[in-house]
Amino acid sequence: MKTRQLGANGFEVSEVGLGCWQLGSDWGSGLRRDIALEILETAAQQGVSFFDTADVYGQGRSEDLIGQFLRHHDGAPIRVATKFGRGAGVYPDGYTEDALRRGVDASRERLGVEALDLLQLHCIPTDVLRDGVIFDWLRKLQDDGAIRHFGASVETVEEGLLCLEQNGLQSLQVIFNLFRQKLSSELLPQAAARGVGIIVRLPLASGVLSGKFRVDSQFAEGDHRSFNRDGAAFNVGETFAGIPFETAVALADRLKPMLPEGVTLAGLAQRWILDHPAVSTIIPGASAPDQVMRNVSVSDLAPLPEPMRVDLAAFYEAEVKEHIRGPY
Repeated sequence: MKTRQLGANGFEVSEVGLGCWQLGSDWGSGLRRDIALEILETAAQQGVSFFDTADVYGQGRSEDLIGQFLRHHDGAPIRVATKFGRGAGVYPDGYTEDALRRGVDASRERLGVEALDLLQLHCIPTDVLRDGVIFDWLRKLQDDGAIRHFGASVETVEEGLLCLEQNGLQSLQVIFNLFRQKLSSELLPQAAARGVGIIVRLPLASGVLSGKFRVDSQFAEGDHRSFNRDGAAFNVGETFAGIPFETAVALADRLKPMLPEGVTLAGLAQRWILDHPAVSTIIPGASAPDQVMRNVSVSDLAPLPEPMRVDLAAFYEAEVKEHIRGPY
């Protein structure tokens, strides 16, 4: 597993991390505890050294499982990033310094750590980011030793640029994939210039860029790929990159003739992201250990040739971007 630096003054992370939303069992069929722990163990064995979670994933279940795993883990160190800002009583207008401190303390307890490696604001309202006082609270927590670094998970380029104005920002977590390429022209270069690391969530656009879905594919009623297709529960961009499902499937199918020999669509999609030097790590999720194995294999793929990157950019401009809905 290759590694990269998370920000100019940050820490080393595996270029393929692990997104731990699934461990919370908030959607889909849920994960048994033993399977969740096996996923974490498989990731660690394959050199994954960065786990991303949040306090609201399973109302703390994801953090709790990671904490259980870390208590018995005796291999290479693993950095854990968690998030605050979407919990009941906080989102969308209950942000106070006390609420933040209580959230941090609860995450520390569940994870079993004295200090959080990285605390990220979790897609909080733009107005709160613009006001900026919440970053002062984060800096106090850092001074107190409760968190080592802070960053923000954002939904739009505007929000990312607002965060980049803040001193001490370690990272930005963004949606960036073949179906959402807008960030490459402004946000990524500015983050790199300011020494801010980039964590990429949804590298496969909720799985549609795996190339395995058909227009008649069905998802469980409690799966966000069913109930949030049109943004009924949260930002539609978090589901299939904000593109209507049937359209996204058709677009993914059109990418398949472009695949290099021996490379899957999922491999191409994730390799494309890693070919951007500003990116520190991608955090695909996994609901089974074999998914972890497929995801980590992307680190061994050769960079895509320049003509292919040009073709993929042209494909986005001509075929994809007009279909994107929601904040971007």
